[in-house]
Amino acid sequence: MDIKGIIFDLDGVICFTDKYHYLAWKTMADKYRIYFDETINNRLRGVGRMESLEIILERADRNYSRSQKEEMAEEKNEIYKKLLNKMTPADLSDEVRDTLQELRKRGYLLAIGSSSKNTKFILERIGLKDFFDAISDGTNISRSKPDPEVFVKAADFLGLEPGECLVVEDAVSGVDAAISGGFYSAGIGEASGHLHVTIKMSSFEDLLDCCAIINP
Repeated sequence: MDIKGIIFDLDGVICFTDKYHYLAWKTMADKYRIYFDETINNRLRGVGRMESLEIILERADRNYSRSQKEEMAEEKNEIYKKLLNKMTPADLSDEVRDTLQELRKRGYLLAIGSSSKNTKFILERIGLKDFFDAISDGTNISRSKPDPEVFVKAADFLGLEPGECLVVEDAVSGVDAAISGGFYSAGIGEASGHLHVTIKMSSFEDLLDCCAIINP
């Protein structure tokens, strides 16, 4: 391998906003009396907002129009953004911060590849607003993971080919997206159990040893 760039998912990799997503979706679902629990929430990982809503509506006892769905998704997002205001640079772990800085010293181009439309806001809240060389997120894609579009655009923003990039993911759908797009992949958390992930990581800082092996 000749890895020149590393593309990171945001939620569950750089920082953890799962609890805020859950609380926001739960609040919205409760309002409409739609059953929602953590098992359903796990199906939403790496999935865009409207696609997530469709999964939640599988448990609804009525049909909703397109405009109603858009209103529901916007309600969830407003709740979510209010919760995100609680985030601070303290929500970025020393391990992640130190690893990112070391990767930068080693000359890697670094990008974010996230389906979230709140990516830039979250990065600002945790003190990484201007750190990455490129950001590909829900504001510039039309298809969510497992479609590779978000990673393909991130690589393009970096001026690299997919085969020159390593995607770091915590979701199985993210690894599927990386593989289908021709990227190498590193899985952490749930994604480390993917049968075809290139690299399995038990911690974020494992990325330093992995990169040293990939590009000795």
